[in-house]
Amino acid sequence: MTNTAAVAPAPWPAPRAGAPVDATVRVPASKSLTNRYLVLAAVADGPSRLRAPLHSRDSVLMVGALRALGARIEEVPGDGGFGPDLLVHPLDPAADLGEATVDCGLAGTVMRFVPPIAALVRGRVGFDGDPHARNRPMDAVVDALRDLGVAVEDGGARRLPFTVGGTGSVSGGHLVIDASGSSQFVSALLLVAARFEKGLHLEHVGKPVPSLDHIRMTVAVLREAGVEVDDSVPHHWVVSPGPVRAFDVRIEQDLSNAGPFLAAALATGGTVRVPDWPEHTTQVGDAWRSILARMGASVEYDGGTLTVRGGAPIRGIDLADASELAPTVAALCALADGESRLTGIAHLRGHETDRLAALVAEINNLGGDAEETADGLIVRPRPLHGGLFRSYADHRMATAGAIIGLAVDGVSVEDIATTSKTMPEFPELWRALAATADRR
Repeated sequence: MTNTAAVAPAPWPAPRAGAPVDATVRVPASKSLTNRYLVLAAVADGPSRLRAPLHSRDSVLMVGALRALGARIEEVPGDGGFGPDLLVHPLDPAADLGEATVDCGLAGTVMRFVPPIAALVRGRVGFDGDPHARNRPMDAVVDALRDLGVAVEDGGARRLPFTVGGTGSVSGGHLVIDASGSSQFVSALLLVAARFEKGLHLEHVGKPVPSLDHIRMTVAVLREAGVEVDDSVPHHWVVSPGPVRAFDVRIEQDLSNAGPFLAAALATGGTVRVPDWPEHTTQVGDAWRSILARMGASVEYDGGTLTVRGGAPIRGIDLADASELAPTVAALCALADGESRLTGIAHLRGHETDRLAALVAEINNLGGDAEETADGLIVRPRPLHGGLFRSYADHRMATAGAIIGLAVDGVSVEDIATTSKTMPEFPELWRALAATADRR
């Protein structure tokens, strides 16, 4: 009998930098922007082009999901350094899909952004994903669709798997949701709201919405596409009905994914430059400029290049709402000479894994002193040693382990390939970064 059980990948020996690194790094496009533009292109009034988009597991899953709903997406030659451009022909709401299925993988943008689009086509669309995807919060999306009159079959679980029964149109109007579990619940509805017959007045009630920067990003890309959005009243977003204008856009590189490379400057006392850093952006990763400076780095922005220099001891930090940047910050905190407190990130328990519990477990497994709080982490200075840093199928856990491995002998990372979720090139780019220490 053939054994078909999956074989766990061998641990990845994290490169140790025995000297300061000195590197110039370009990273692939933003996942958040790529998947938002893909959604908008699928409901636009004509073909749209995404230049230098991300090509990773999350973006591939989004492309597959939109194709399942009837959008035609072609790869066309471009000048991006990480893959071709994408030409998107929008879906036809009059077409009858019959039965379709969407694989969400572990991508929050797919499992949350695509069901409202499925309500705008005719047919039954089934949604499922990786095993852990069934644990990720989905209740706000399921409840919102039902409140909008859309049929959702989920066996009462309000989680994956479920089926959306689309009729080709959604009335829209005033909708109240609790988006305290994820800002993606708001973005999911705003991205398609202009296609609702009455538009949408979306109101949030409950605890604060985390990661508001991501909602501001959504509003910005909607306005670029000619959609009228009024967000002047806190916790209210009013989207007027109307067309989504087709567009031709170049995607910014992923500033959150640039974070581990910039963090390497502090971890090794070296210098890392990222060219083509946007002067103005909606990406949360732009916060690296202030975060890394507060942790002891010299940060300079000149001519479109962000340069981070380490050398001084890494300082502990008190930081609120670090959002998706928190795992990288926590890795630096584990190497710092003072206590750090990260707050306002309770929602990370519902990400690819429970990131708070995972960070505490893995930092402490290497000899560190990390503690979970109600809404974040406390990390105290303590000498670290080598060992296995588990990734939990979470790309940001894998990169956090790689950062610690630059400064600590003998660290290996479980399943470094999980970085393919948003940056398949990470292992290659990281080895090249670490190798610059050997050339000094």
